[in-house]
Amino acid sequence: MMKIDEQVEYLMQGADFGDAAIAETMAVELRERLIESEKAGRPLRVYCGYDPTATDLHLGHTVTMRKLRQFQELGHQVLFVIGSFTAMIGDPSDKDKLRVQLSHDKVMENGRTYAEQAFRILDPEKTEVLYNHEWLQKLTLTDLVDLASNFTVQQFLTRDNFHKRFDKNEPIYLHELFYAIMQGYDAHHLNADVQIGGSDQLFNIITGARKVMAYFGQKPNIGIVLGILPGTDGEVRMSKSLGNHIPLNTSAEDMYGKVMSIPDKAMLVYARLATEWSPEKLHAFENGLATNSLHPRDAKMKLAFGITSVFYGEEAAGAAQDQFVNTFQKGNIPDEMPVYQLKEGDTLIEILVSQKMTSSRGDARRLIEQQGVKLDGEPVGDMNVELKPGMVLQVGKRRFLRLS
Repeated sequence: MMKIDEQVEYLMQGADFGDAAIAETMAVELRERLIESEKAGRPLRVYCGYDPTATDLHLGHTVTMRKLRQFQELGHQVLFVIGSFTAMIGDPSDKDKLRVQLSHDKVMENGRTYAEQAFRILDPEKTEVLYNHEWLQKLTLTDLVDLASNFTVQQFLTRDNFHKRFDKNEPIYLHELFYAIMQGYDAHHLNADVQIGGSDQLFNIITGARKVMAYFGQKPNIGIVLGILPGTDGEVRMSKSLGNHIPLNTSAEDMYGKVMSIPDKAMLVYARLATEWSPEKLHAFENGLATNSLHPRDAKMKLAFGITSVFYGEEAAGAAQDQFVNTFQKGNIPDEMPVYQLKEGDTLIEILVSQKMTSSRGDARRLIEQQGVKLDGEPVGDMNVELKPGMVLQVGKRRFLRLS
C-alpha cells in the first residue's frame, strides 16, 4: 500500500493548473482528504463529467479516465457522469465561438457508447454511471437565480475565450454562462470529494464547483486538472475534426503506428498523460531522454507499447510492435514525415501530384506501373487502391507521406 505522500504524487501526476499556488493548495487539500478517508475508512467520491458530443472516444478523452482509474486502484469510488444535460448547453471552455447545441435525443444516443468505451480503462464493478439531466432538469428558475447570485459577470469575462469574443464584439450568449454553474451543481449533488478535468476546466472546477459547494455548506471538492493531450501532429489538442486523433475503436497495429508517428517533442506529454506508468517509471523515461541514454526511437517504441498495451494487452501490443519493425524500420521508413489529411474522393494519383511526390499524373501512373510507389512498405499494383488513415505513402527511397 502506498504511503499518503506517495499517493499524492501518483494522483497529482500530469496535473497542469498553470498556477503554482493553486497546484500547491490542491495538493495540500488532497493530502488532508486522503488522511481523513483513511482514518474514517470511507472511500473518496471522485467524479468526472463527459459531454457526449460525438459517439466515438479518442486517446485524448482517456487522460481523465486514467486518473479516475488511479483513484479506483487506491480503493476510492468513481462517479462517471454523462453530461446528458450540460451537453445541450455546450461547454465553452475550449472554444472561442459558440458551440453548437445538441438535442436531448442526440446526446442520449451518443452517450450510450461512452461508458462501454470507458470500461476499457475503468473497472466497471467500481464505477457508477450517472446522467446529469436526472437532477439538472429539475432545477427551478428560483434555484437558478440563487445559484447565479454567487457569480459576477466580470468573473466570466476574465476567461480567455470569452474575453477574446468580447474584444472582437462577437456574441456571448447567456446560456453559455450557465455551464460552469451547472457543473458546480453536479459537484454539489454528487457530494464529490474530488473532481477531475482537463486544464481547460480550471474555471469550471476551481471557481464554479468549489463556490457552489461552499454555498450549500459543503466542504469544497478538490480539483485535479490535467494537461491537454496534443494530437499526432504534436501541436494542437487531439480532435477527430482535425484528423489528428488516435481513436479507441481501432486496432492495436493502428494505435501503435499512430503513437510512433507523433513528433519527438510530444513524447513526454504522452508519457505523462496517456500511460499507466508509475512515477518511478515515468521519471526514468524522462531522465533517459534528458541524458540521451535512451535513443528517441527506442523511447517512442517503449511509449507506443505502453499505450497500446493499456487497451489491447501486452501480447497484442507486442505483435503490433513486431509488425511495425518489420514494415517500417526494416524498410528504412522514418518515424517522422509530412502528414496529409484525406478528403472524400481523394485518389492515389491526385495525392501524388498535389503533394509534389510526382511531377505529373503521367509520371504518377508510370511509377505505379513500375512498382515505384508503396503503401505501408508494399508496392502498389492498383491505381484505384483504397486509401485509409494511418497508411504511409512512399515514392522512391526518400519521399514519404503519412495519410490521416
